[in-house]
Amino acid sequence: MSQVSPLPQSLHPDLPLTALAPMQDVTNLWFMKVIAHYGSPDYFFTEYFRVNDTSRLNRGILTAITENDTGRPVFAQMIGESIPDLVRTAKELCNYNIAGVDLNMGCPAPRIYRKNVGGGLLLSPEKVDRILGELRSAVNDRPLTVKMRVGFENTDNFYKILDIINRHSIDLLSLHGRTVKDMYHGAVKYDLIAEAVKRVHCPVLANGNIDSAATAVEVLSQTGAAGVMVGRWAIGNPWLFNQIRQALRFETITPVPLVEVRNYIDRLWQTPTAATMPVRSRVGYLKMFLNYIALSVDAEGHFLRLMRQTQTEVEMFNLCDRFLLTDLTKTLALAPSFNLFPNPIPS
Repeated sequence: MSQVSPLPQSLHPDLPLTALAPMQDVTNLWFMKVIAHYGSPDYFFTEYFRVNDTSRLNRGILTAITENDTGRPVFAQMIGESIPDLVRTAKELCNYNIAGVDLNMGCPAPRIYRKNVGGGLLLSPEKVDRILGELRSAVNDRPLTVKMRVGFENTDNFYKILDIINRHSIDLLSLHGRTVKDMYHGAVKYDLIAEAVKRVHCPVLANGNIDSAATAVEVLSQTGAAGVMVGRWAIGNPWLFNQIRQALRFETITPVPLVEVRNYIDRLWQTPTAATMPVRSRVGYLKMFLNYIALSVDAEGHFLRLMRQTQTEVEMFNLCDRFLLTDLTKTLALAPSFNLFPNPIPS
């Protein structure tokens, strides 16, 4: 079955696709620009637009589409379960320069799935069938895409939902290989991603723990997916998309000196809203990123622990200097430590 609308051109048509996963409070316009500075993925996805009977398009999220100068396609993600309002919102989004409309069927945050949205939709294939049918009718000149997990608590509905994906000619499926209840813990079921690749008619992006270029190459080989979607590990290593491309071309991966990581932290600190943000809030915002950066900088966990204790800008940057600028020969680890997971970011 052919796609209803062709997917946007990738940066490197000879290579598998790469995408930055949508993450709430992270994948805003500023972070997309920062990532693009270090090496863009093929596709970006917005934070989700919340959809209900009183919702309007979030202006802040909308800037990731209307003011985006990265040169890369941006898919607009929605989260909700009210069919009339999802259709209304999808049509409104199609008035903007979006690459396509993406439906979130995987967010594992309990406050989200308890409202029967995000990952909660996986409990009701019949509802998914109705939603995708109506959205497909409404979105007929752009790609309609889905981001989901392999199930809610188990994988009982997995194949049923894949068949629904086919029935409504979805154009791209981003599949996280854990259940909603797994959150970000436990093994990623790449074998189920491979099953989805065989079963659905559209390209599949493999998602879940793509922590390094080596992992990306292994997952692509294991699943046969059309590409990979990377979330949290791109926060800790914004060079990752370039490194994945280097690995796929059998090139040596260029090491990243820790002094460059220090420059990246400075760039994150210079968020456009910095002037109006209280310093305490700004420090907290940067710590969200440092949670992930720390894993690749110091496998022992000292940086992570001490960073979380800092309270002021001076304390935080002095600590960064201590770990990142003391030895100028050190480089960013190519594969982060797995035993120091920070708090998850809703996606």
